[in-house]
Amino acid sequence: MAKFVLLLHSDGEAWKKLSPEEMQKKVEKYLAWRNKPFVVDGAGLVRDTGRVIRAKGDGVSVTEGPFSESAEVMGGFYTIEAADYDEAVKLSLDIPHIGLGTIEIRQVMVYNT
Repeated sequence: MAKFVLLLHSDGEAWKKLSPEEMQKKVEKYLAWRNKPFVVDGAGLVRDTGRVIRAKGDGVSVTEGPFSESAEVMGGFYTIEAADYDEAVKLSLDIPHIGLGTIEIRQVMVYNT
Protein backbone atom coordinates (compact mmCIF):
# COMPACT_ATOMS: atom_id res chain seq x y z
CA MET A 1 0.00 0.00 0.00
CA ALA A 2 1.16 3.49 -0.79
CA LYS A 3 0.67 6.50 1.45
CA PHE A 4 -1.03 9.68 0.30
CA VAL A 5 -1.35 13.06 1.98
CA LEU A 6 -4.63 14.91 1.61
CA LEU A 7 -3.91 18.63 1.93
CA LEU A 8 -7.03 20.52 2.97
CA HIS A 9 -7.10 24.08 1.62
CA SER A 10 -9.68 26.74 2.42
CA ASP A 11 -10.08 30.50 2.30
CA GLY A 12 -12.07 30.38 5.54
CA GLU A 13 -15.18 32.00 4.07
CA ALA A 14 -17.22 28.77 4.04
CA TRP A 15 -16.42 28.22 7.73
CA LYS A 16 -17.60 31.75 8.57
CA LYS A 17 -21.02 30.95 7.09
CA LEU A 18 -21.57 28.05 9.51
CA SER A 19 -23.48 28.54 12.75
CA PRO A 20 -21.68 27.41 15.95
CA GLU A 21 -23.83 24.26 15.94
CA GLU A 22 -23.03 23.50 12.29
CA MET A 23 -19.35 24.12 12.96
CA GLN A 24 -19.38 21.70 15.92
CA LYS A 25 -21.07 19.02 13.80
CA LYS A 26 -18.52 19.54 11.02
CA VAL A 27 -15.62 19.19 13.48
CA GLU A 28 -17.17 15.97 14.81
CA LYS A 29 -17.35 14.65 11.23
CA TYR A 30 -13.65 15.46 10.68
CA LEU A 31 -12.76 13.59 13.88
CA ALA A 32 -14.90 10.60 12.89
CA TRP A 33 -13.36 10.53 9.39
CA ARG A 34 -9.92 10.35 11.04
CA ASN A 35 -10.94 7.01 12.59
CA LYS A 36 -11.54 5.28 9.25
CA PRO A 37 -9.34 2.17 8.85
CA PHE A 38 -7.30 3.57 5.95
CA VAL A 39 -6.44 6.86 7.72
CA VAL A 40 -2.92 6.85 9.18
CA ASP A 41 -2.89 10.36 10.65
CA GLY A 42 -4.56 13.72 10.39
CA ALA A 43 -4.92 17.06 12.10
CA GLY A 44 -6.18 20.58 11.66
CA LEU A 45 -3.73 23.46 11.57
CA VAL A 46 -3.96 26.70 13.52
CA ARG A 47 -5.11 29.11 10.83
CA ASP A 48 -3.62 32.45 11.84
CA THR A 49 -0.16 31.44 12.98
CA GLY A 50 2.90 29.91 11.41
CA ARG A 51 6.33 30.72 10.06
CA VAL A 52 7.74 30.68 6.55
CA ILE A 53 11.45 30.01 6.02
CA ARG A 54 13.07 31.03 2.72
CA ALA A 55 16.60 31.11 1.41
CA LYS A 56 17.88 34.68 1.31
CA GLY A 57 21.34 35.23 -0.10
CA ASP A 58 23.72 33.11 1.97
CA GLY A 59 21.25 32.82 4.84
CA VAL A 60 17.58 32.43 5.50
CA SER A 61 14.64 34.69 6.10
CA VAL A 62 11.91 33.80 8.60
CA THR A 63 8.57 35.56 8.35
CA GLU A 64 5.33 35.18 10.29
CA GLY A 65 2.29 33.52 8.84
CA PRO A 66 1.43 30.57 6.69
CA PHE A 67 0.26 33.06 4.11
CA SER A 68 0.91 32.84 0.40
CA GLU A 69 -0.29 34.97 -2.47
CA SER A 70 -3.27 32.61 -2.76
CA ALA A 71 -6.49 33.31 -0.86
CA GLU A 72 -6.53 29.67 0.24
CA VAL A 73 -4.30 28.36 3.01
CA MET A 74 -3.73 24.81 4.15
CA GLY A 75 -6.00 24.23 7.12
CA GLY A 76 -5.26 20.58 7.79
CA PHE A 77 -4.19 17.24 6.42
CA TYR A 78 -4.82 13.53 6.50
CA THR A 79 -2.40 10.75 5.63
CA ILE A 80 -4.10 7.69 4.16
CA GLU A 81 -3.08 4.32 2.74
CA ALA A 82 -4.34 3.32 -0.70
CA ALA A 83 -3.24 1.10 -3.57
CA ASP A 84 -2.97 3.99 -6.04
CA TYR A 85 -4.28 7.47 -6.88
CA ASP A 86 -7.63 6.10 -8.07
CA GLU A 87 -8.25 4.39 -4.75
CA ALA A 88 -7.02 7.45 -2.82
CA VAL A 89 -9.57 9.59 -4.66
CA LYS A 90 -12.35 7.04 -4.12
CA LEU A 91 -11.60 6.84 -0.37
CA SER A 92 -11.58 10.64 -0.14
CA LEU A 93 -14.94 11.33 -1.78
CA ASP A 94 -16.79 11.52 1.55
CA ILE A 95 -14.23 13.63 3.42
CA PRO A 96 -16.03 16.33 5.45
CA HIS A 97 -13.91 19.06 3.85
CA ILE A 98 -15.85 18.83 0.57
CA GLY A 99 -17.82 22.05 0.27
CA LEU A 100 -15.43 24.00 2.50
CA GLY A 101 -12.44 24.22 0.19
CA THR A 102 -10.20 22.09 -1.99
CA ILE A 103 -8.42 18.82 -1.32
CA GLU A 104 -5.03 18.17 -2.89
CA ILE A 105 -3.93 14.52 -2.97
CA ARG A 106 -0.19 13.81 -3.12
CA GLN A 107 1.60 10.47 -2.93
CA VAL A 108 4.25 10.20 -0.23
CA MET A 109 7.71 9.33 -1.50
CA VAL A 110 9.34 6.39 0.27
CA TYR A 111 13.09 6.51 0.72
CA ASN A 112 14.98 3.30 1.37
CA THR A 113 17.71 3.82 3.93
